[in-house]
Amino acid sequence: MRRLNWGLIGGGEGSQIGPAHRLGAAVDGLYAFVAGALDHRPEVGRAFGRRLGLAPDRAYGDWREMLAAERDRPDRVDLVTVATPNATHYPIARAFLEAGFDVLCEKPMTTTVEEAEDLVRLARATGRICAVNYGYTGYALVRHMRAMVARGDLGRIRLVVAEFAHGHHAAGDDDRNPRVRWRYDPAEAGVSAVFADAGIHALHLAVFVTGQEVTRLAADPVSCVPSRRLEDDAMINFRMDGGAVGRLWTSAVAIGRMHGLTLQVFGERGGLRWAQEQPNQLYWMPLGGRLEVIERGEPGLSPEAERASRVTVGHAEGMPLAFANIYRDIAEAIRARAEGRAPDPSVDLYPRAEDGLRSVAAVHAMAASGRGGGCWVDARPPMFRTG
Repeated sequence: MRRLNWGLIGGGEGSQIGPAHRLGAAVDGLYAFVAGALDHRPEVGRAFGRRLGLAPDRAYGDWREMLAAERDRPDRVDLVTVATPNATHYPIARAFLEAGFDVLCEKPMTTTVEEAEDLVRLARATGRICAVNYGYTGYALVRHMRAMVARGDLGRIRLVVAEFAHGHHAAGDDDRNPRVRWRYDPAEAGVSAVFADAGIHALHLAVFVTGQEVTRLAADPVSCVPSRRLEDDAMINFRMDGGAVGRLWTSAVAIGRMHGLTLQVFGERGGLRWAQEQPNQLYWMPLGGRLEVIERGEPGLSPEAERASRVTVGHAEGMPLAFANIYRDIAEAIRARAEGRAPDPSVDLYPRAEDGLRSVAAVHAMAASGRGGGCWVDARPPMFRTG
């Protein structure tokens, strides 16, 4: 079985996200990294690509050059990852989908709901994969949480509490740091900063684990650093279509919080708690029982969790291996399509364009609610509203 050819756009030298994608794609030996347009500075990107082992003719200066060259190659890339600033996601993803490539796009998938709906329609029309990198859904115990909820261990879900709060943008002079500045610039980030960057990871985890979609929300976004045009802290209340109530806090100014992605799910018969910084443990409290600690890698976990684990119990698995599960899911989907069969359901869990669309709609709903003084807003994308 040949390895799939993989190409990366963005994620250049010094990038926060580039190494995680390169590691995630490489872990299982399913992909060969063969092409890249890695930096907005063409010569810098070409040089970095060559240092990473790309052939000189496939270390491209920009994504348009990469698309033109790869489109007609007999060994063209099978999957393209888009890891560039938010405002560029849509034109790049659209161009590659239209040319028949499968795409994995960083979040948020687009900066507008209209663009996101267009990508959903295009992916459906072309039959191509348009995946969105909500990479934390690749953690084994997150997938076990989902399985526990689906099989009814918690009963009816009543309440979801999600957080993604860190303090890495707390400095007031961060507007001079180009790696931070663009995140608060509407021209590059869209209508939201920390919610679009971090909070939607927490929101998507809530959706992924519960199997319920967000229908409406009310938000209180603020800019604690006065010079910022977009929010660096927000509190969001939300309601889900299965009746669950949601609470979400996201922040970039919470000094002392390093990563701060946590999810708690409370049902009629029990509660679950998981934190990304301690990903090997899932805390389960059955109603009337005793607190249990479920360990990643222990016997008897769900097939989804077992397939997502690579090392023995007691050894840490981190973010790149969670990303690797997204890449493995996509590889299975690509091969299943080529072979005319259904994908293995235990690894058919990658976030789709529809998930990306719902997240973009939630981002715009958050911004609208903030402008309206915290009023409740319909969080569903127009194409998914039924009344």
